[in-house]
Amino acid sequence: MLKFANSLFGRVVIALIFGVVLGISAPAFAVSLKPIGDGFIKIIQMIVAPLVFCVIVHGIAGGGDLKKVGRVGVKTILYFEVITTLALLIGMVLAFVLHPGQGMNIESKSLDAASMASYVDRAKNMDGVGDFFLRLIPSTFGDAFAKGDILQVLVIAVLFGAALSLLGEKGKPVSVGIDYLSQVFFKIMGLIIHLAPLGVLGAIAYTTGKYGIHSLEKLGLLVAMFYFSCALFVIIVLGVIMRIIGFSLWKFIRYFREEFLIVAGTASSDAVLPQIMKKLERLGIKDSTVGLVIPTGYSFNLDGFSIYLTLAVAELNRKTASEENILSEAGALRANSR
Repeated sequence: MLKFANSLFGRVVIALIFGVVLGISAPAFAVSLKPIGDGFIKIIQMIVAPLVFCVIVHGIAGGGDLKKVGRVGVKTILYFEVITTLALLIGMVLAFVLHPGQGMNIESKSLDAASMASYVDRAKNMDGVGDFFLRLIPSTFGDAFAKGDILQVLVIAVLFGAALSLLGEKGKPVSVGIDYLSQVFFKIMGLIIHLAPLGVLGAIAYTTGKYGIHSLEKLGLLVAMFYFSCALFVIIVLGVIMRIIGFSLWKFIRYFREEFLIVAGTASSDAVLPQIMKKLERLGIKDSTVGLVIPTGYSFNLDGFSIYLTLAVAELNRKTASEENILSEAGALRANSR
């Protein structure tokens, strides 16, 4: 028991349970803990962009043959596209079969319009596929790091790493320096990750205290369906892929159990990006492969988000169609009464 409590996994589990209990028993105090969860996410995000840059640059520069690195990149993008499509299909099928969120009534006036403003503005300003690719290019070298835009950092890192690789011996001192710098960032991340239990406590306590258990009853089916869909995706899709490559899915899940709990508690996968990369390297995967694939996956392979989108959109369409039917029937009744 003492060994469990002293491990990061154990401390995160304890913080998760304590956060729920605190949110139920002292909701006002629990809500006031929100800055702890937000602060943990913010300090993680502060270090992610430069760390990703260093890892990708060193991985490409140390990978040797740029053609080989390019082949890995192309295979990675194709894999992400196929897997993301499967995630969308799973979410869509389950949404139309099981109708999550049925009976839930959320008034539009209760929604926080300000919190959605940035997403609405971004969608309005996005003018097709060309505009999307144009936005991958940062205004300046430092702008991508200032905004923490991982896609833009990825573009800069790929160009920087390719240039170092083409320079050969002349680029080695810079490559070695960047490798040393990445080790510094990993050490900083190692210090920050010890705060994960506090981050989970703050995030879970706030969520439970703010919305309560009873207020989430109607939303519970949608949330449960989302986690069920994710579990189904992991077991079926990832399970088959891992069996093909000769790796155990359950060993993989056990290996990353701490990271899964941190993500579940903080609702942010950024919090575990450096840790995942480090653990994959310990498994024997080349740092060049890890440095290229994992940050790219964080931007192009959002399977959980894809599942959520299909569930939410399908439910919204179902509810909209239902409301339109009710309105048309009401109109018909009024016409007949005349």
